[in-house]
Amino acid sequence: MGQRYSAIPEKMIKFIQGQKIFFVGTAAADGRVNVSPKGMDSLRVIDSQRVLWLNVTGSGNETAAHVAELPRMTLMFCAFEGNPMILRLYGAARVVHQYDAEWQSLYPLFNPMLGARQIFDLSIDLVQTSCGMAVPFYDYAGERDQLTAWTMKKGDSGIRDYWEEKNQQSLDGKPTYIFKPSSN
Repeated sequence: MGQRYSAIPEKMIKFIQGQKIFFVGTAAADGRVNVSPKGMDSLRVIDSQRVLWLNVTGSGNETAAHVAELPRMTLMFCAFEGNPMILRLYGAARVVHQYDAEWQSLYPLFNPMLGARQIFDLSIDLVQTSCGMAVPFYDYAGERDQLTAWTMKKGDSGIRDYWEEKNQQSLDGKPTYIFKPSSN
Protein backbone atom coordinates (compact mmCIF):
# COMPACT_ATOMS: atom_id res chain seq x y z
CA MET A 1 0.00 0.00 0.00
CA GLY A 2 1.01 3.66 0.26
CA GLN A 3 4.47 4.77 1.37
CA ARG A 4 6.03 8.15 2.16
CA TYR A 5 9.61 9.26 1.49
CA SER A 6 11.55 12.51 1.84
CA ALA A 7 13.26 11.92 -1.53
CA ILE A 8 12.58 9.84 -4.64
CA PRO A 9 13.89 6.29 -4.23
CA GLU A 10 15.97 5.01 -7.17
CA LYS A 11 13.33 2.47 -8.27
CA MET A 12 10.78 5.29 -8.47
CA ILE A 13 13.12 7.46 -10.51
CA LYS A 14 13.15 4.63 -13.05
CA PHE A 15 9.34 4.49 -12.89
CA ILE A 16 9.11 8.26 -13.52
CA GLN A 17 11.54 8.08 -16.44
CA GLY A 18 9.38 5.40 -18.07
CA GLN A 19 6.16 7.41 -17.97
CA LYS A 20 4.72 9.02 -21.09
CA ILE A 21 2.34 11.33 -19.20
CA PHE A 22 2.26 13.07 -15.84
CA PHE A 23 -0.11 15.52 -14.19
CA VAL A 24 0.70 18.88 -12.58
CA GLY A 25 -1.41 20.39 -9.81
CA THR A 26 -1.10 23.99 -8.58
CA ALA A 27 -3.24 26.62 -6.89
CA ALA A 28 -2.82 30.20 -5.83
CA ALA A 29 -3.97 31.38 -2.40
CA ASP A 30 -7.44 31.88 -3.85
CA GLY A 31 -9.17 31.15 -7.12
CA ARG A 32 -9.22 28.02 -9.22
CA VAL A 33 -7.11 24.90 -8.75
CA ASN A 34 -5.34 23.79 -11.93
CA VAL A 35 -4.57 20.18 -12.89
CA SER A 36 -2.87 19.73 -16.22
CA PRO A 37 -1.62 16.68 -18.15
CA LYS A 38 1.92 16.87 -19.55
CA GLY A 39 3.88 14.75 -22.01
CA MET A 40 6.26 15.31 -24.94
CA ASP A 41 9.44 14.13 -23.15
CA SER A 42 9.31 17.29 -21.05
CA LEU A 43 10.41 16.00 -17.62
CA ARG A 44 13.92 15.53 -16.20
CA VAL A 45 14.81 14.05 -12.83
CA ILE A 46 17.91 15.99 -11.75
CA ASP A 47 18.36 14.10 -8.47
CA SER A 48 16.26 12.48 -5.75
CA GLN A 49 14.90 15.85 -4.60
CA ARG A 50 14.77 17.93 -7.77
CA VAL A 51 12.73 17.61 -10.95
CA LEU A 52 12.53 19.97 -13.94
CA TRP A 53 9.85 20.09 -16.56
CA LEU A 54 9.69 22.13 -19.72
CA ASN A 55 6.38 23.87 -20.22
CA VAL A 56 5.27 24.45 -23.81
CA THR A 57 2.73 26.89 -25.20
CA GLY A 58 -0.85 26.13 -24.29
CA SER A 59 -4.21 27.85 -24.27
CA GLY A 60 -3.61 29.07 -20.71
CA ASN A 61 -0.68 29.65 -18.38
CA GLU A 62 -2.18 28.82 -15.00
CA THR A 63 0.84 27.05 -13.54
CA ALA A 64 3.14 30.05 -14.02
CA ALA A 65 0.65 32.41 -12.38
CA HIS A 66 0.04 30.08 -9.45
CA VAL A 67 3.72 29.36 -8.78
CA ALA A 68 4.57 33.08 -8.97
CA GLU A 69 2.14 33.65 -6.10
CA LEU A 70 2.44 30.41 -4.12
CA PRO A 71 5.17 27.92 -5.04
CA ARG A 72 3.47 24.69 -3.98
CA MET A 73 3.19 22.06 -6.70
CA THR A 74 2.27 18.40 -6.98
CA LEU A 75 3.31 16.11 -9.82
CA MET A 76 1.39 12.86 -10.18
CA PHE A 77 2.33 9.76 -12.17
CA CYS A 78 0.07 6.71 -12.72
CA ALA A 79 1.01 3.23 -13.85
CA PHE A 80 -1.18 2.58 -16.88
CA GLU A 81 0.64 -0.70 -17.55
CA GLY A 82 2.38 -3.26 -15.34
CA ASN A 83 1.98 -3.21 -11.58
CA PRO A 84 -0.48 -0.64 -10.23
CA MET A 85 0.95 2.49 -8.60
CA ILE A 86 0.29 6.18 -8.19
CA LEU A 87 3.30 8.34 -7.35
CA ARG A 88 3.05 11.94 -6.18
CA LEU A 89 5.90 14.43 -5.78
CA TYR A 90 5.14 17.37 -3.49
CA GLY A 91 7.26 20.45 -3.12
CA ALA A 92 8.04 24.06 -3.86
CA ALA A 93 8.46 25.09 -7.48
CA ARG A 94 9.94 28.09 -9.13
CA VAL A 95 9.48 29.34 -12.67
CA VAL A 96 12.45 29.89 -14.98
CA HIS A 97 11.45 32.13 -17.87
CA GLN A 98 13.36 32.60 -21.12
CA TYR A 99 14.56 36.01 -19.93
CA ASP A 100 16.08 34.50 -16.75
CA ALA A 101 19.84 33.85 -16.84
CA GLU A 102 19.33 30.26 -15.67
CA TRP A 103 17.31 29.44 -18.82
CA GLN A 104 20.58 29.13 -20.76
CA SER A 105 21.88 26.35 -18.51
CA LEU A 106 18.58 24.47 -18.02
CA TYR A 107 17.01 24.52 -21.49
CA PRO A 108 19.78 22.36 -23.07
CA LEU A 109 18.71 19.51 -20.73
CA PHE A 110 15.67 19.10 -23.01
CA ASN A 111 15.20 18.41 -26.68
CA PRO A 112 14.60 21.77 -28.39
CA MET A 113 10.89 22.56 -28.70
CA LEU A 114 9.46 25.48 -30.59
CA GLY A 115 6.96 27.10 -28.25
CA ALA A 116 8.88 26.26 -25.06
CA ARG A 117 7.78 28.93 -22.64
CA GLN A 118 9.00 28.15 -19.11
CA ILE A 119 10.90 25.59 -17.10
CA PHE A 120 9.53 24.62 -13.70
CA ASP A 121 12.09 23.62 -11.10
CA LEU A 122 10.51 21.54 -8.33
CA SER A 123 12.30 21.01 -5.01
CA ILE A 124 10.71 17.92 -3.53
CA ASP A 125 9.94 17.62 0.18
CA LEU A 126 7.56 14.65 0.10
CA VAL A 127 7.17 11.60 -2.13
CA GLN A 128 4.06 9.51 -1.69
CA THR A 129 2.87 6.33 -3.33
CA SER A 130 -0.60 4.87 -3.29
CA CYS A 131 -1.90 1.59 -4.62
CA GLY A 132 -3.34 2.65 -7.98
CA MET A 133 -5.46 -0.49 -8.15
CA ALA A 134 -8.40 1.47 -9.60
CA VAL A 135 -6.32 3.03 -12.42
CA PRO A 136 -7.25 1.31 -15.68
CA PHE A 137 -4.80 -0.15 -18.18
CA TYR A 138 -4.07 2.04 -21.22
CA ASP A 139 -1.87 1.39 -24.21
CA TYR A 140 0.51 4.09 -25.39
CA ALA A 141 -0.10 4.73 -29.10
CA GLY A 142 2.40 7.56 -29.65
CA GLU A 143 2.82 11.29 -29.30
CA ARG A 144 0.42 13.73 -30.90
CA ASP A 145 2.02 16.02 -33.47
CA GLN A 146 -0.60 18.79 -33.58
CA LEU A 147 1.16 21.14 -31.13
CA THR A 148 4.47 20.80 -32.97
CA ALA A 149 2.77 21.47 -36.33
CA TRP A 150 0.86 24.43 -34.84
CA THR A 151 4.02 26.03 -33.41
CA MET A 152 5.92 25.52 -36.67
CA LYS A 153 3.10 27.21 -38.61
CA LYS A 154 2.96 30.11 -36.12
CA GLY A 155 6.74 30.64 -35.95
CA ASP A 156 8.51 32.55 -33.18
CA SER A 157 6.71 35.87 -33.71
CA GLY A 158 3.30 34.19 -34.00
CA ILE A 159 3.91 32.29 -30.78
CA ARG A 160 4.90 35.48 -28.99
CA ASP A 161 1.73 37.15 -30.30
CA TYR A 162 -0.26 34.20 -28.94
CA TRP A 163 1.46 34.54 -25.56
CA GLU A 164 0.60 38.24 -25.60
CA GLU A 165 -3.07 37.45 -26.20
CA LYS A 166 -3.60 34.24 -24.19
CA ASN A 167 -0.75 33.60 -21.72
CA GLN A 168 -0.18 36.77 -19.66
CA GLN A 169 -2.88 36.15 -17.06
CA SER A 170 -4.48 33.16 -15.37
CA LEU A 171 -8.20 32.47 -15.50
CA ASP A 172 -8.44 34.42 -12.24
CA GLY A 173 -6.53 37.43 -13.64
CA LYS A 174 -3.21 36.65 -11.93
CA PRO A 175 -0.05 37.66 -13.83
CA THR A 176 2.19 34.98 -15.35
CA TYR A 177 5.26 37.19 -15.93
CA ILE A 178 5.85 35.53 -19.29
CA PHE A 179 7.41 38.70 -20.74
CA LYS A 180 8.89 40.47 -17.73
CA PRO A 181 9.89 39.67 -14.18
CA SER A 182 7.76 40.43 -11.16
CA SER A 183 8.64 43.67 -9.42
CA ASN A 184 8.80 41.80 -6.08
